[in-house]
Amino acid sequence: YINTPGIYNDKHIEAWKKITDAVHEEGGKIYVQLWHVGRISHRSLLPHNTVPLAPSALQADAQTFTEEGPTQVSEPKAMDINDIIKTVNDYSHAAGCAQKAGFDGVEVHAANGYLIDQFLQDKTNQREDNYGGSADNRVRFLTDVVGAVIDVCGAGCVGVRLSPTGTFNDMSDSNPLQTFGTAIENLKSYGLAYLHMVESFPGIETQNDDTAIMKQLIDQWDGFYIANGDYDRESAIQAIESGHADAITFGRPYISNPDLAKRLELNAPLAEADPNTFYGGDEKGYTDYPFLNEAEAA
Repeated sequence: YINTPGIYNDKHIEAWKKITDAVHEEGGKIYVQLWHVGRISHRSLLPHNTVPLAPSALQADAQTFTEEGPTQVSEPKAMDINDIIKTVNDYSHAAGCAQKAGFDGVEVHAANGYLIDQFLQDKTNQREDNYGGSADNRVRFLTDVVGAVIDVCGAGCVGVRLSPTGTFNDMSDSNPLQTFGTAIENLKSYGLAYLHMVESFPGIETQNDDTAIMKQLIDQWDGFYIANGDYDRESAIQAIESGHADAITFGRPYISNPDLAKRLELNAPLAEADPNTFYGGDEKGYTDYPFLNEAEAA
């Protein structure tokens, strides 16, 4: 995506320190999500109009955000073994930069149709080497990345995000229970800080089969579990109190509610975000949403 923030050089490290310092001064914790979009990219966004990388040379029926606005993604190049090794090393390097920048930990983003998810799911992974074919092979890139990041940060400071039933970014798998069950079984051995799963996507109807699959996968995980997926205050409280999840994450509501935690605590009204300002622009719709007047809320 255009203007995506990075965490791979000294300038990035120094800029992020301002953010992590501010969070720590308020007594908070902050993890950085390490993200590689794979085929969900466009040549105009890459140095020298480079072709995007993916497990297989399959163009997605999806768009990314460029200087021209939403644009059909480019056809990718299938990664060779050297590309895979370099990319795993890139994750390791980014984890080291995150530590230097003062982050408390990192989350390996393996969801939502981006690179690691593309290796996991058989619609996008049609390789015939050790990174394709069986579920065990398709999970290998994920475990390579997680292992490399853990070597830098330690398992207690690393989380993983998955979206087993998500179709966003032109994704699907013929047997998500087997694929993601294999992934979770492998991840259990690492002693991760948490597993973070996207249970549903806003605007995409959840099927009964998807709900059943998610339940089995959640039951398979035996560590700290974070749920995501169109939760509101009431459903989040219910999920925690029922033991379904240990924590809930919120995405879009934080865009328009900079004090979301306080609003949830007070059961105050939430401001609606303006999607026309998403993914680029200036401060409008980014840093100009007002804070709640607590006196009025009371």
